[in-house]
Amino acid sequence: MSFDFECGLVVGKFAPLHRGHQYLIDTALSQCRQVILLSYSNPELPGCAPERREAWLARLYPQTTRLVVTNERLAQWFPGQQRVIPPNSATDDEHREFTAELIRHVACRSVDAVFTSESYGEGFAACLDRYFRRFDPSARPVRHVLVDESRRSLPTSGTSIRADVHAAREWLHPAVYASFVERVVCLGGESSGKSTLTEALARKFGTLHAPEFGRELWVERGGNLTFDDLLLIAQTQVTREERLAEQSNHYLFCDTSPLTTLFYCQDLFGRAAPELTSLAGREYLLTVLCAPDFEFVQDGTRRESGFRLQQHDWYVRQLRQRGIRYIEVRGSVESRVEQVVTELRGVGATRSDA
Repeated sequence: MSFDFECGLVVGKFAPLHRGHQYLIDTALSQCRQVILLSYSNPELPGCAPERREAWLARLYPQTTRLVVTNERLAQWFPGQQRVIPPNSATDDEHREFTAELIRHVACRSVDAVFTSESYGEGFAACLDRYFRRFDPSARPVRHVLVDESRRSLPTSGTSIRADVHAAREWLHPAVYASFVERVVCLGGESSGKSTLTEALARKFGTLHAPEFGRELWVERGGNLTFDDLLLIAQTQVTREERLAEQSNHYLFCDTSPLTTLFYCQDLFGRAAPELTSLAGREYLLTVLCAPDFEFVQDGTRRESGFRLQQHDWYVRQLRQRGIRYIEVRGSVESRVEQVVTELRGVGATRSDA
């Protein structure tokens, strides 16, 4: 396959990475043998931390060279020098010089094309051209490739998406949107109604729920689980959550978490693998603890009713010790749903005010 350019450059905040950015990147990939993606922002923008941006780019564009810049990384890349990310309000020349230095000193090469959807791209390319030729007179000339300047193909922007990411989800790849899906977990002892509540909440909000993998494996194995199975259960549950988040709408309601798996592992084997202990610290927007005020139902896979109370008390101790904010819901399924709805409204208001 022949290419118009040897190495292309796309620079952006990618906050968040949206379809317009992807169109720009895909265009660069179609015309360049190699592509460098450079992302930085000062200040960082809500919900778009460097770790997230790096994960989005790695997931969707693993074939590229990706430079997601932080001040900590600048200290590693330029030891002994006081380098910081220029503020977003800095002049074009400051940003252009900063970009050129990163390409040359960190990516260890030059580029011969820069792809933008802005009229400033010509000046950007000219600045890069002068910079690279200063160190290598034989460097290829840098050309600007203007892509969809009028934004007719994909009329969106990071600013408009950040204003209401859920209303703008059509502009985001599912892997990107999943980062903004709020996870709510339901915990509770056996026969405390958490599975029923999880499914009811998903219906209420028109979204999905993540079923409990541990119960599925328990039934499949006839109740005979090994020590290693417990780590597998926690890892599979997390993988299931991440996969379902890509298809969810605003919320994903999770029927259990690795904290439950930790309880069973300690109960069955008196110990837990370090990886499982770490996974048990997984964070959720809201933790819902189902009170054991339903009549205990023995379905053939559960322990005695006293075990349910033991489990509930363990959850209360763990949640308090870990400083995890939770609500304990009681009553009918309908009443529990309304309790969660009310709490989520409060959480949403608090986050909006922050």
